Amino acid sequence: MVDRLMALWKEWRGTLVFLLLMCAFRSSFADINYVPTGSMKPTVVEGDRVLVDKMAYDLRVPFVGVVLWHRTDPHRGDIVTLYSPEDGERLLKRVVGVPGDVIAMRDDALLINGKALAYLPPSPGEGSALPDADAYVFRREDLTGRVHAVMFAPERPAMRSFGPLILPAGEYFVMGDNRDDSKDSRYIGLVQEQAISGRVFAVGYSLDPAHHYLPRLDRSLQALH
Repeated sequence: MVDRLMALWKEWRGTLVFLLLMCAFRSSFADINYVPTGSMKPTVVEGDRVLVDKMAYDLRVPFVGVVLWHRTDPHRGDIVTLYSPEDGERLLKRVVGVPGDVIAMRDDALLINGKALAYLPPSPGEGSALPDADAYVFRREDLTGRVHAVMFAPERPAMRSFGPLILPAGEYFVMGDNRDDSKDSRYIGLVQEQAISGRVFAVGYSLDPAHHYLPRLDRSLQALH
């Protein structure tokens, strides 16, 4: 039996070591995550595979998540992966409020530290590729210097007003860019810093679930803001 195990180890050790190193790399350094929902449309759509920098904020021990070195804090406007404080599910959201902010919303418009954000006209063709684009209103939100696309569904029931809310130390307010169809901090509460696992910086590649998972070549290697 021992000889058989040793033979198997010699035959498969290279593969096993490779798999272990790959899993460790994905756990602590970088990863690619599948996006199953539309809560971050029009920035990120269903079928995107996004690239995640897991060292953006902390260097962590692989598999256990213990922080070895804190590099920096999440910034307002960052797209992040996180674990929901409600049920531990991995989510993809945008940081809209950082510790110390006073955040509120009035009729779908954010206010940060008492100042209403600017909502600009959409970029040409923004959201036009979405199959139900006519049901949405598209805008560009100036998140105190970081401009990004958002969309609203006026006919959909949603929490469009709240606050003001003062964010305590170490806690963040996150939202989806698809503002009226996102389960975010309005519903699941504030997100602790240790629950944020990485910063999303690009779409690696994208497969269209509505068209037999054919590649969307126009979205491949697209930087995200």
